[in-house]
Amino acid sequence: MSLLVDSPPASPAPGQQDPTPQPTARSRWELPSFAALIVATGVLYLWNLSANGWANSFYSAAIQAGSQSWKAWFFGSSDAANSITVDKPPMSLWIPGIAVRIFGLNSWSIIVPQALMGVASVALLYWIVRKRFGPAAGLISGAVLALTPVAALMFRFNNPDALLVLLMIAAVWATLKAIDDGRIRWMILTGVFVGFGFLTKQMQVFLVIPPLALTYIAFGQKTWIRRLGHLFAALGAMIVSAGWWVLAVELWPKGSRPYIGGSQENSILELTLGYNGFGRLSGNETGSVTPGGGGNAMAEQLGATGGVAGGFAGGPPGAGGGPGGGGGMWGQTGVTRMFDSAQGGQIAWLIPAAFILGIAAMVLRGRASRTDSRRALLTVWGLWLVTTMAVFSFMAGIFHAYYTVALAPAIAGLVGAGAVQCWRRRDRLWVRIVLAAASVATGIMAYVLLDRSADFLPLLRYVVLIGSVIVAVALVFSNVKKASVQRGALIAGLVALALGLAGPAAYAIDTATSSSSGSIPSAGPTGAGGFGPGGGMRMDGRGMTPPGMTGRQGNPPGMTGQQGVPNQTVPQANPTHSATGGGQSGTTEGRGMGGGGLLEGSTPTDELVAVLNQNADDFTWVAAAIGSNSASGYQLATERSVMPIGGFNGSDPSPTLAQFQQYVAGGKIHYFIAGGGGMMGGGSGTASEITAWVEATFPSTTLGSVTLYDLTDPV
Repeated sequence: MSLLVDSPPASPAPGQQDPTPQPTARSRWELPSFAALIVATGVLYLWNLSANGWANSFYSAAIQAGSQSWKAWFFGSSDAANSITVDKPPMSLWIPGIAVRIFGLNSWSIIVPQALMGVASVALLYWIVRKRFGPAAGLISGAVLALTPVAALMFRFNNPDALLVLLMIAAVWATLKAIDDGRIRWMILTGVFVGFGFLTKQMQVFLVIPPLALTYIAFGQKTWIRRLGHLFAALGAMIVSAGWWVLAVELWPKGSRPYIGGSQENSILELTLGYNGFGRLSGNETGSVTPGGGGNAMAEQLGATGGVAGGFAGGPPGAGGGPGGGGGMWGQTGVTRMFDSAQGGQIAWLIPAAFILGIAAMVLRGRASRTDSRRALLTVWGLWLVTTMAVFSFMAGIFHAYYTVALAPAIAGLVGAGAVQCWRRRDRLWVRIVLAAASVATGIMAYVLLDRSADFLPLLRYVVLIGSVIVAVALVFSNVKKASVQRGALIAGLVALALGLAGPAAYAIDTATSSSSGSIPSAGPTGAGGFGPGGGMRMDGRGMTPPGMTGRQGNPPGMTGQQGVPNQTVPQANPTHSATGGGQSGTTEGRGMGGGGLLEGSTPTDELVAVLNQNADDFTWVAAAIGSNSASGYQLATERSVMPIGGFNGSDPSPTLAQFQQYVAGGKIHYFIAGGGGMMGGGSGTASEITAWVEATFPSTTLGSVTLYDLTDPV
């Protein structure tokens, strides 16, 4: 590993550039090492993949719909009958939708494309860093990304984040290519990648625009006017690559396309700027379950259990209360948010090292020319990390821990490039101190995070902490010219790397060997993460478990459902389980584990599936249910359209009561499935109106824990 283990070269004379060579010829170990990285990443992301079942059944149902209807595929509809879309643009659904058409409906067809996107992300990051800092830096960066727990989670899941991360890394690759040769086509390609990112997760991709633009304007070739012109070309490419779909949706007659899920006015622009846009920053997201958008309804709903409400809605467990008591429903905001109990175990392991090594490497590149590609790489990753961390840390709207996967490429790039840059300049005392500081900071961070799940590999936190301190001392004295000391320094460097990756690797492997499903997945062992401040509610891979509940099937009142493999026989629901909340009327029947909930898909029994499939060809929708997650399990089990009333939160005015009554009168819907997990506090109340009308008009039948209303047989 010559690029990593060479003796430190002499420092450059004043006024001279850093003589770090640009990697050209491949060492004998490079290709085998790269192959090992890619194979190991593939094994990690594909291993035990079927344990995740449908993963996020909300998106799985839309993928299934797109595999049956090209119109549903184009719009990202939740059902093949095109009643409503998911609350995101559809690009992340297009690839698995094609896979399901080819290979059939199963969890592998849905999730394998995401795993392959993860492998591609690791490979592309390796190539970006390797080209500028050598293969050792590329391997370190690739390994850090692959082993980041939240990356191991999301590249084994079917949320849009897998494709988003790949596209953002691709945008960095294109921008650095433009800096290398000054040609406008690479900036146009950058704009295309960012535009596709918009069609994946809307405005979140905009977080990389300032880092890309500032890096190019600062380090690009040619005059600053030409560089500015290239940025405008990139902007135009972004608008075209994203705008064609937005324009198509806006111009399409509303009567012949699905309702735009997540909006209150059936508008993709409203969804973009509101629920998925500025509302995420301000917390004013009409139709969501946040304060000002239904959060009070949820807090009241959870308030019946006191401790649950406190942990979920903003206060400490046991405090009860409502949103905002400790930073809001989505956790405490502030500079330490990425390190708290909800996010820390997902992403924070190497954040201190990334800043320490990245800043030191930038200082070491200080004498380089303005267009130095290596300094540009450090800059773009550093700006990416700072910008995204700042927004995530202070956004008041919906925020989930798995969003932090967007930080992983920047952390990995800075750690790999910064570590190798500092290693090669370790003839300077201050650089050796930096390497030692990075080792100690990583050890302390690992100890804190591992201590939050103390029963998980209980000795690991002590090994990492003590080992990091010992290695740090060795690194400080690694400049002695004796061959034995140099060999010791190499061993110390490799041990420091192994210790730094030990914690996240353990969490990543635990994630790969466990099941994860639902709308708010979390990486690592049970108890390592949390939902809301202080981990008041945690995700354990099976469901949301309130404090004091030891099972993996616990749900707060009104948030029903059990996650698992489709068609699983579900035990009888607890008859005393509360069914109030969310402004939704109805009985307690149908709100048990099988009916799904706000954050979990339904799991119908074989008997219920058989009933829904009877005479299914005679109906546009075999059933309707409140909320997309509730409807998703029935749709995936039957492979027939199930109408998700109100969309994801049950708060979208789709359909209205009058529209629903027209569908029923026209014989288009067979059954209404009672229960579900919709929260109507911040949007339309049509879901509760429909529920009340159905209960007053049609007879009910109970199958296990689920109540059906036959809409073809009014009382």
